[in-house]
Amino acid sequence: MDELSPQPILDGELLRAFAAFAEVRNFSRAARQVGLSQPALFERVKRLADHVGSPLYEKEGRTLRLTPTGVRIAAFARDMLTRAGRLTGELQGDTAESVTIAAGEGAYLYLLGPALSRFAASERALLRVLTRGGPSACEALQSGEAHLAVGVFDIVPRGLVARDLLRAPLCAAFAPHHPLAKKRTVRLADLAGERLILAPEGQRQRDIVGRAVASLGMSVAPPVEADGWPIMLAFAAAGLGVAVVNGICRPTWGAVLRPLPELGSVTYRLLLRRDAPPSEALEWLVSLVVEETSRPISLE
Repeated sequence: MDELSPQPILDGELLRAFAAFAEVRNFSRAARQVGLSQPALFERVKRLADHVGSPLYEKEGRTLRLTPTGVRIAAFARDMLTRAGRLTGELQGDTAESVTIAAGEGAYLYLLGPALSRFAASERALLRVLTRGGPSACEALQSGEAHLAVGVFDIVPRGLVARDLLRAPLCAAFAPHHPLAKKRTVRLADLAGERLILAPEGQRQRDIVGRAVASLGMSVAPPVEADGWPIMLAFAAAGLGVAVVNGICRPTWGAVLRPLPELGSVTYRLLLRRDAPPSEALEWLVSLVVEETSRPISLE
């Protein structure tokens, strides 16, 4: 009888090399992380791709991105390395876990703070945070770089499960002395003639507002561009125009927020990998996020 040998995909050295590459998408940086030369790491990633029988990455302009197969292998590699590290720690008497969350800047600033603070204070596990919005957060979760993701996800990719956290209205934000501050809600028609403060072109918020304004045939001045809720609120409070922001934003900088019913609302979701290995620390963080985000939104 032939002697049994492990399948090549279970080669720990190949998986470790690819996990490092998948995290930074750069062969030189990944090689330094695992103590290899760049050619040696490149060769290991190539060998793994040959064993799998499918490309693990592809060029996108000047950058490298994982293929769907690469995303699956990266998640598998990270799971294997995490389990190996956990077993080694248990054998050595160290049972500490780590949990990584991926979310956008706005979610961290206005939604997740209390949950993350409670998790860190519990000292149950090491918390790692990745600032990733939308598709980038999903990709970090799918590839195993993150254990959970929080954000506005209109489409939930295969292999992930979603839990709705809260719905937030889209709001107009302006200075306290602005005439619209006297209203409880604001209509899109009220913004005619106003200079809008919007996200840069290509971002979801800019597209939503642009389509809504165009549908009414409104004529508006060229917008003030601001990348991120905090700077948008600061510009609005300073009287530079009317910002359209997410309702989770706290009215900082003295800005006043009023709902824009015609723009509807967005739903924040928590995403997990369906095949993620069990983790008490992850379950604890999920429970905290769900509990803390169940509180009603206040625009005051």
